[in-house]
Amino acid sequence: MSVWEQKNVLITGAGRGIGKRLAIGFAAKGARVGLLARSKAELDLTHMEIEQAGGRAIRLRADVANYAQLRAAVDRFRTRFGEVDVAVCAAAVVGPIGAFWESSPKAWDAAIQTNLLGVCHTCRAVLPSMVARRRGKILVLACAGAIRPQPGFSAYAASKTAVVRLVETVAEEVRDYNVQINCLHPGPTYTHMTDVILRAGSKVGAKEREEAERLRSTGGTTPDKQIELALFLASEEANHISGKLIHIRDDWRRLRDGQIDSELLTLRRVRRR
Repeated sequence: MSVWEQKNVLITGAGRGIGKRLAIGFAAKGARVGLLARSKAELDLTHMEIEQAGGRAIRLRADVANYAQLRAAVDRFRTRFGEVDVAVCAAAVVGPIGAFWESSPKAWDAAIQTNLLGVCHTCRAVLPSMVARRRGKILVLACAGAIRPQPGFSAYAASKTAVVRLVETVAEEVRDYNVQINCLHPGPTYTHMTDVILRAGSKVGAKEREEAERLRSTGGTTPDKQIELALFLASEEANHISGKLIHIRDDWRRLRDGQIDSELLTLRRVRRR
């Protein structure tokens, strides 16, 4: 029996994009997967694909920006499968596109609600049980805006950068309870966000449009690479790694084997001696 057949995995943003890819990947390994998203149609499709492939999943319709909804969804998951062993925070929105001074405060607020508070709500809902049981994993999807300026995407970049620092901070708080939380940068990849960027037209810089067009034609980072890294970070092999920002292109296999210093994979600047 695979070790994953005994694991319960909750994934937000599981109706589409990278969240859906990871949900299918964990289910293919035998894990019991909770599919959490706002769209019933997208949840139904992901659920159908998993079950037709022989996997086990439950649909959990909720908005991560609403803590009451999210907590109720986690309770339904527990009733069906048991406690959450792994939580993957993949739900995100692009937010307003264009110059910051021209952006809508309402759209900015919505992006923060989903991208930052959505992660906070998910962590808050699953961490008490993980701490009490002294085991658990949380993976949070990061993006390019978390490690470099991303002109035209101020809300998205700011919220994702805040998430990385949140992960680093929470990691220190739960370190003594054998709970690990990390950020996973999935690399450039084609999702619905790519189409949103292309539809934005002149609001997006030439570099960003070229990248989006390239992703639409090539697909970008393949799902198998994203799934492989997620499976590693969610496994017992990664118990020594927490509070890190790990890019799909990083040499994470050396990190797994303890051959490189994990302090290189943080948001913090290198301290001057």
